[in-house]
Formats: sequence, structure tokens, C-alpha cells
Amino acid sequence: MLSVVAPLFDEEVVLPEFHRRLSMVLDRLEGMSEIIYVNDGSRDKTLSLLHELIQTDSRVAIVNLSRNFGKEIALTAGMDHGRGESVVVIDSDLQDPPELIPQLLDRWQKGFDVVYATRIARDGETFVKKETAKWFYRLIGYMTRIEIPADTGDFRLLSRRAVDAVRRLREQHRFMKGLFAWIGFPQTSITYHRDPRFAGDTKWSYWKLWNLAI
Repeated sequence: MLSVVAPLFDEEVVLPEFHRRLSMVLDRLEGMSEIIYVNDGSRDKTLSLLHELIQTDSRVAIVNLSRNFGKEIALTAGMDHGRGESVVVIDSDLQDPPELIPQLLDRWQKGFDVVYATRIARDGETFVKKETAKWFYRLIGYMTRIEIPADTGDFRLLSRRAVDAVRRLREQHRFMKGLFAWIGFPQTSITYHRDPRFAGDTKWSYWKLWNLAI
């Protein structure tokens, strides 16, 4: 089984298209799959749309958080419930295309426990956002002995033993990209062109990014 974990916060405008594209990918794969949507305290119609999806797609499961805890906690909650031999974590705004999942699976089947997607272009992001992200990763690189891949978000596949290793780390203040790197195991990457956000507005203000960096 493949588990796909997607956190959601006020994503009513993008959820139908994301689910359509993800479903088309999963329909073409061999074996079983499940889609774990983590509703991170959405204030719009996201949860209502998820309940509609459950009625039409038996692969869908919902983890409904009691309030907005933030993406790092939402990802953790989804991974806690994923049952698959491999688990893909992906944002729902379609900047990370679901169509890359077969490539992630191919690398996993060749023996890698973590396959992360590295961005070669970041369309739809401001110069300030790109520059601050670049300097953040440089700073993190100086501060830690763990190599955290640059230009790499949360979009990746993890094997069952990699997921179980991450699940043993129960820090409250989580930096998932760091934890994914810290666990070790054979890791590799694929490259891709990151698209602009499909619809709606980003939930990451500069203030939230600053707090995450701290």
C-alpha cells in the first residue's frame, strides 16, 4: 500500500483539483493506496468538501485537528496514521505536482528509503521569499552537522522504516525537513520545476516563516 499525506488549511478552492489530479495518478499505479487528508483547523469549507470526497472515493481518510496547529504538526499527525509500505507527503496547493509520485516510487523500489524532490525553479515566489529561503538554509547548514538538502521542501517519499523512525521523534517544536534528514538511511533526490500556486493565497506570511525559522 502507498499512503499519501496532504495537510490542508483553508484550501477549499484548490482541494477539488488537487484530488482530481492525485486520483488520476493513483488510478494508474499498481497496488492499493490511501489518501490521508489532515484538516489543520480550516475555517472555510475544506472539511465539508472532505466529507463529500469520502462518499465518492474509498481511499480517502480524514484526520481532523481540533484547531490550527501548523503544517509541521499536521504532517506528523498524517504520518502517524499512514499504513503504507511507503508514504508520500505533499502540499495540496499543486506547486508540487502529484504526477511526480511514480518517479518517487521508482527510486524507492531501487532501494532508497527517502526520495525527496529538489526544486530547480520556484515560479510564483517573490525575490524576497527566494533570497530569505536561500540564506535560511545556509545558516542551518553552518549550525548543524546534518546536511539538509537545499531547495527542497516537504514533498518526498519515505519507506516504512523511515516513517517509523520519524514517528519516534516527538518534539513539540518540529522542523520536518531537519528530522527527515536526521534519521539517515539511503536517501536520493529527483528534480522538478515548481509551479505557481494553483489557486488561493499562501498561508505562510513572513511572520509565520520567521517564527518557523526561529
